[in-house]
Amino acid sequence: MNTQPCVFVVDDDDAVRDSLGLVFETAGLPYQTFASAECFLESYSPEQPGCLVLDVNMPGLDGHELQAELIRRHIHLPIIFLTAYGDIPMTVRAMKAGAVDFLTKPVSTELLLDRVQAALQLEVNTHAQSIKGQAQCNRLSGLTSRELEIMGMVVAGLTNKEIARRLGISHRTVEIHRAKVMEKTGAPNLLELARIYAACRL
Repeated sequence: MNTQPCVFVVDDDDAVRDSLGLVFETAGLPYQTFASAECFLESYSPEQPGCLVLDVNMPGLDGHELQAELIRRHIHLPIIFLTAYGDIPMTVRAMKAGAVDFLTKPVSTELLLDRVQAALQLEVNTHAQSIKGQAQCNRLSGLTSRELEIMGMVVAGLTNKEIARRLGISHRTVEIHRAKVMEKTGAPNLLELARIYAACRL
């Protein structure tokens, strides 16, 4: 799997794809071009980080429809719309749906690269956080059912004494389980433990 961020260009205009490809190649950015939203959806792997430079008006699925389909598939790829026919309502619609930018053609190379590199950095950070979060959730699989139960009570704000009374076990046993939970999750404090608990939707 290639985890190097890639710029995905989706535009039905051959000349635009060639021009953008040259811009990204000259800047040393990996890129792929697609003549339609359908072609992009067929080949894109959700594990591949990057950003999407997307036209609005295209045959078949248009840019807004592709954006909606990515949301439906839970694919959170940063989207920069690039269109010759932008207006305020169109811009508002795209940004409300989560696009990171909306540019109109013709656009300066400098501005385009600036926005694309910012989107790629955003994606790299998000991807790294996602991997870190998944690793933390994976560590929870090492907890026993009792440790998971106590973790939930700790996060809910119960004291060791209250947990012991509720579970019918000794105060000392709760302390041991609690220490094991902190050790296995790698949480340095209760705030971080609560964050992990919420992020993993336990």
